[in-house]
Amino acid sequence: MRNKFIYLFWILFFIFLLFSVVLFSLFAGLDKFSSKDSLRDNIIFDIRLPRIILGIIVGGLLALSGLILQGLFRNVLVEPYTLGISGGAALGAIFASILNLKFYSYPFAFLGAIFVIIFLYFFSIKGGIFKIEELLLNGVMISFISSSLIMLVMALFNVNDLRGIIFWIMGSLEDSDWQVVKIGIFILFFGLFFSYFFWKDLNALHLGEEEAMHLGINVERTKRVLFILASFFVSFCVSSCGIIGFVGLVVPHFLRMVLSYDYRVLLVSSFLVGGIFLVFSDTIARLIIFPLELPVGVITGILGGIVFIYVLRKNRLRF
Repeated sequence: MRNKFIYLFWILFFIFLLFSVVLFSLFAGLDKFSSKDSLRDNIIFDIRLPRIILGIIVGGLLALSGLILQGLFRNVLVEPYTLGISGGAALGAIFASILNLKFYSYPFAFLGAIFVIIFLYFFSIKGGIFKIEELLLNGVMISFISSSLIMLVMALFNVNDLRGIIFWIMGSLEDSDWQVVKIGIFILFFGLFFSYFFWKDLNALHLGEEEAMHLGINVERTKRVLFILASFFVSFCVSSCGIIGFVGLVVPHFLRMVLSYDYRVLLVSSFLVGGIFLVFSDTIARLIIFPLELPVGVITGILGGIVFIYVLRKNRLRF
């Protein structure tokens, strides 16, 4: 009972922290634009608010997918972009630019990610068994191949918006709009609700596949469903905002150190802390060299790397 009150306290604290970060991001630096009420309202409701909400959605989904994949692979170094899904999405977006179809970069990126997911799924099944080790190796190889193809395409073709592509690859929430936000809200609520059907499975998989089978878990079904669910999260995030690193790697580590390994608490906490981390990072990216703007992936990489080193050191000392 005491643990339940502690977990509830942490969740309420994360909600309060998320609300505080949203307010900070919404009004930070607003006086630098104009004192006119109409212009301020336009900046708040048409530019910043959808950007902040999309940051919460993408940060939450990246952290959630990182948590699920780490539990699925039983490997704390796995993160959402390890499987090469981001590379497929990036290739799709670049091909849209080559064909002068910049307006369709989101659909092309999403199709590129889906193609990689289908490839990984069917090439990792042997004899009806979903081979997690082969899935990870195939994903790493696809990631390397995608990175090489991206460099090749950028070197050989006359891409009109090369700077925009590089900016997109490093991750950005700049092009957020309400249509993407509405899709993201639906995916978020569906994903968070659906993932809670598998908290017992994830807790059991932490002990190993054989032990999970003895506990009555349908391991093969669980592996396939969780892989597709996490991959779908990553596909949306990359196609809408580019490649934003370290969120899905650092947040689950931090929460396991602060809270526990119980996925009933980790699932909702990962979403909240992922949203906090990305919105805060995006605000820093907007303000640090104002009026210019850094890609948010640069900030998440710096902050995430520092936090990750700290978490590793704490865990090593505890061990």
